[in-house]
Order: sequence, then C-alpha cells, then structure tokens
Amino acid sequence: MANLGIPSNTIEILQKYNFNFQKKFGQNFLIDTHVLEKIISAAEITKDDCVVEIGPGIGTMTQYLAEAAGHVVAVEIDKNLIPILADTLSSYDNVEVINEDILKVDINRLVQEKNGGRPIKVVANLPYYITTPIIMGLFESHVPMDSITIMVQKEVADRMQEGPGTKDYGALSLAVQYYAKPEIVANVPPNCFIPRPNVGSAVIRLTRYQEPPVKAENEKLMFALIRASFNQRRKTLVNGLGNASNVNVSKDAVREALEQMGLPETIRGEALTLEQFAQLSNLLGRK
Repeated sequence: MANLGIPSNTIEILQKYNFNFQKKFGQNFLIDTHVLEKIISAAEITKDDCVVEIGPGIGTMTQYLAEAAGHVVAVEIDKNLIPILADTLSSYDNVEVINEDILKVDINRLVQEKNGGRPIKVVANLPYYITTPIIMGLFESHVPMDSITIMVQKEVADRMQEGPGTKDYGALSLAVQYYAKPEIVANVPPNCFIPRPNVGSAVIRLTRYQEPPVKAENEKLMFALIRASFNQRRKTLVNGLGNASNVNVSKDAVREALEQMGLPETIRGEALTLEQFAQLSNLLGRK
C-alpha cells in the first residue's frame, strides 16, 4: 500500500473517496514522513507491543504502527473513514479498526481482550478540544499502559510540562505530572498537516510512573482540590476552596492546613507544587 506520509498519496486517497473533512472531529491528517518516524521511535514500539491508536484518520500513522508493533487497535469515531481504512490498511493483518468514540470505550476491557491485561502503548494525533478528557480518562481509569505518545496543540504540550508560578500551569499540568513523566519530543509546524491547522503542534511522550512521585492518601480529593483552586485562579486558596461546591472544606480547615505546611494564608493555588497539593489533601482528608 502507498505510504500516506507522502502528501500526494494522501491527496489521492481523499479524492478517490471524495472525503470531506469534518470540523466537529478536528481532522488534520499528518503528511510528513520525518514526523511519523519520530513518533514511532519516541513511542519505542516493538513487535512485543499492543498499541491503541486514537483517531487513525485515513490510516497514515496506523501504517507505520503496523510495521513496528505486534498488534494495533485503532479507534475511529468517523464512520466515513471506516471504508477508507479498510483500503489503506488492507495489506496488514495485525490491525483492527473499531468505529467508536474513544471517550465511550471501556479501554480496560479492551486491554484485557486484546493484550491479556498487559500494559499497552497509546499513540494518537489528537484534536485539541478533546485532548484533556482523553488523557485524563486514560489516567483516571488506571488503564494498564507504558506510555502515551501524542500529537497535540503546542500550547497544550507546554502546559503539561509547566511548573508552579507560570501562567500555563494548571490542573492539566498537575494531573499529567502526577501520573507520568512528560517530555516534548518534536515540534511540528502547521505545514505538516492537511488541512493546515492555525496553530503549531508538538509530539509529547508521557511515560507512565509505576508509582506516583507523591503520596496522596485520597487521589480523588487531591484532584478535586486542584480543580477547585484553578477554577478561580485569582482567589486565594482559602477563599477558592472554602467557596467551592465540589469540595466540602471550611475556610478555617484550609487556613489551619496551610499553617501546618508553613504557607501563608494569602497563597494562591498556582503557587503550590504537586507535592504541596498532595500534602494539603492529606491534611484536609484526615479532618
């Protein structure tokens, strides 16, 4: 089958099937063989791996994955792409395409069925509006996986790596850094896609920690505190958490916990490290 990383081959397939890009699915197909090779090597895929690809599109990266992996399960929401994928992947017998919305798929069950519950690797070129729910869904449901290697909007990739005190630091940064070690492996300009997006992209690899780097006695509570404190960035933690509907803590309890941690009661959430959020949730949880 023709390599779809070569732009003329992609255009040919799109014309053959008279394919129309769907804005609602944020479809931008990769047309750069160097970037594709970089993704495969960053994901460190071998014949021992079962890879779940989210949003294969017309199968551009799927072809590369099929060459490198033992088994590929590609989950595609757009039913118009299913016949195209059957064509572009026809020469591979180690690929399975599932026409589903990834947010509705029970990925734990999928891993059980397709890989006997052993850790998978996730690879994806994600539309930016759905990046956070997908990544958080994978982490929070504790899917067994080694790594997630994804193409996302550049600014989202940056956000995943940020530390306290920067404007991009937020709930996503903390969540990603709790579950995985983030590392940007490539910056990808708009001209590597068809159609061209308006923003730059980046490939980021999230290597799953065996054990989180901090000890939170109640993970759910910690993330509820994190979300509440970034929902109202301009407020102090005492006010932000004291008024939050999804967290049941009093302002006094927050003041007391901050005092125990040696932090001023005027501090804002964006100044706290992951470790401090874990400590805060442990103190408040014991109350």
